[in-house]
Amino acid sequence: MSIRQALAPLVDFAFPPRCPSCGEGVMGSDTRWDEGLCGACWGRLQLPGQPSCQSCQIPLASDELTAERICRFCALDAPLHDGIAAATIYGPVSREILLALKHAGRFALAGPMGRFMALRFAAAGLGKLADPLVMPVPLHPTRLWKRGYNQSALLGKAFARQQGWAFTPDALRRIRRTPSLDGLDRQERRDALSGAIRTRDAVTASIAGRDVVLVDDVMTSGATSGACVAALKQAGARRVVIACYARVAPAAEPKPAFIDDDPE
Repeated sequence: MSIRQALAPLVDFAFPPRCPSCGEGVMGSDTRWDEGLCGACWGRLQLPGQPSCQSCQIPLASDELTAERICRFCALDAPLHDGIAAATIYGPVSREILLALKHAGRFALAGPMGRFMALRFAAAGLGKLADPLVMPVPLHPTRLWKRGYNQSALLGKAFARQQGWAFTPDALRRIRRTPSLDGLDRQERRDALSGAIRTRDAVTASIAGRDVVLVDDVMTSGATSGACVAALKQAGARRVVIACYARVAPAAEPKPAFIDDDPE
């Protein structure tokens, strides 16, 4: 037994851990998800289920189910990516967890969130990747300086460690600031991000012919991740699969401003 394990009961007694979703104190067997969520919030956490779109993993209603199992968005506009693995469906519980990580500086949440993403990734059935590179959706330098950290990079590091895959936190870069995406439709979001993200020259050669896992915290229309995928495919990536913590269902769009796509 390590010193940390031995002291854990004393630390928990003096400073009871709190559920990142509801804020209630949690102890021992009351916790779920790496001793993070309380049992009640774990029960309300929305997970991707079936039926869902084979391409983007959004839930499908029974009257939307086709032989191809592709949603209307992917059928009308085939995405560049090679699949999405979402750990959760965006809802009240995942919202509070994301807020705690993204805006409250609860860095310790990134570890269990990233590990949970890795577990859900394995369940997504995207096929075996060949020694992939893991990289986060980038922030513009001004946003990174203002916030002090890239939440997608924190998630990506934990995800890659759990999978035993190489992590390249600076493979992608934003070369220009983009406006807020709130209130924009899918095409307007895509236009706003067009050409805004590129691969770094120093790593472009290492991407060619490789599988890539792109890590994002929350995904709505896919404009930001789509710009990343386009840059990676241009650099010669063989496959690009997206791993996100929360997937916003189309019925919930536009996404609430407090979990917006980072305006740059």
